[in-house]
Amino acid sequence: MTREDILDASAQVFRQKGFHGASMSDIAAALHVQKASLYHHVSSKQEILLALLDRALIMLTEHISIIAAQPIPADEKLRHMIRGYLSALSENADLTAVLLFEHRSLDKKSHARHVPQRDTFEALWRDVLNEGVKSKIFDLKDTGLTVRALMGVMNWTLTWYQPNGAKSIEQIADDYSDFVLKGMLR
Repeated sequence: MTREDILDASAQVFRQKGFHGASMSDIAAALHVQKASLYHHVSSKQEILLALLDRALIMLTEHISIIAAQPIPADEKLRHMIRGYLSALSENADLTAVLLFEHRSLDKKSHARHVPQRDTFEALWRDVLNEGVKSKIFDLKDTGLTVRALMGVMNWTLTWYQPNGAKSIEQIADDYSDFVLKGMLR
């Protein structure tokens, strides 16, 4: 059993039961080990939660920063970022669900350590929007608010999206991009 095995199992258990509903015994059972064996590798659920949030944010930040660095217009970049982000959410649903829905379970010290990483991720989106404003592609009054609205729409998708549903995650991403970039007016 490796730390990676523990994190994978924990993400699945946290997604199914929620952080507060999950126990170390549940995680040990998912790994088919005794709880004492689990404590040999980690000290607490809080440690596991922070490690999962770090893992998710690092993965998403690396993925999105590659797209954000491309030398293409801001509107195209945003389309690619939306598609890349939703794809990453759906391909890593257990891990990203923990990031999106369990971050509030961090203790104060862990939360303080987590927030700068989250802010770095959000800054990637804000920078692309600001780039679009500067190049007169976008007309936004508050890029920070726009990022939060966009994140809210995309993050909530994880609660209802079905991989075998009527639309693929790429189709949903393209529909979101059209909505964000073209709006609802004729």
